[in-house]
Amino acid sequence: MSILSLLQAGGIVMLPLLMFSVVAIALIIERIFFWAGLLQRQDPLVREVLKLYRDSPAMAYKKLKQNADLPIARIFLSAVELEYATPDEFRLALESAGQAELPVLRRFNTVFDTVIAAAPLLGLLGTVLGLISSFASLNLGSGDTTQTEAVTGGISEALVSTATGLIIAIIVLLFANAFRGLYRRQRALIEEYGGQLELLYRRHQLQDRKGNPPRPKPSQRSGQVR
Repeated sequence: MSILSLLQAGGIVMLPLLMFSVVAIALIIERIFFWAGLLQRQDPLVREVLKLYRDSPAMAYKKLKQNADLPIARIFLSAVELEYATPDEFRLALESAGQAELPVLRRFNTVFDTVIAAAPLLGLLGTVLGLISSFASLNLGSGDTTQTEAVTGGISEALVSTATGLIIAIIVLLFANAFRGLYRRQRALIEEYGGQLELLYRRHQLQDRKGNPPRPKPSQRSGQVR
């Protein structure tokens, strides 16, 4: 069965279902590319930045600037760029930036939820309309074969729309749950990586208190490393 014949068989509700499926496919592809790129680049970047920050905050700052398209890099930058911040201020900057990046990570979740909820309802609406069409064409006591064709056509419309709505909802639900799992994992990683960076910052602060010369801030040394 071709797409055109499927649309004809499902009735008028197939148009919004088609629109839902096109939107869902486009957003799913966008999220797949987003998460694939993030997962591929994030861990190596964080390991390198933490290693650089132990000895040279300026080099770590430069590395973060080069990868500012990643959420974790923007979170780190919000704290590293602070001038003479206390450990509490450093942690607050990390937490605030982390909260600001959460909408980026859960982007399109509302659209996915809408499709998951609305697609089966549209399918159900198609079922009701198909049954109404079937009963409207039914004339009891008549042996006209055209009535039989109209009834079977209405039932077919009801079944096609219902099946289409369920298929769309199930597929989107599977991908949406996978993206939610990645989002929850990313939140945990942000807290973990932020805690590691905060620990290194506290160690630098402790070294400064013990009499070591104060470390220049990344913004002050960035001209030397460029």
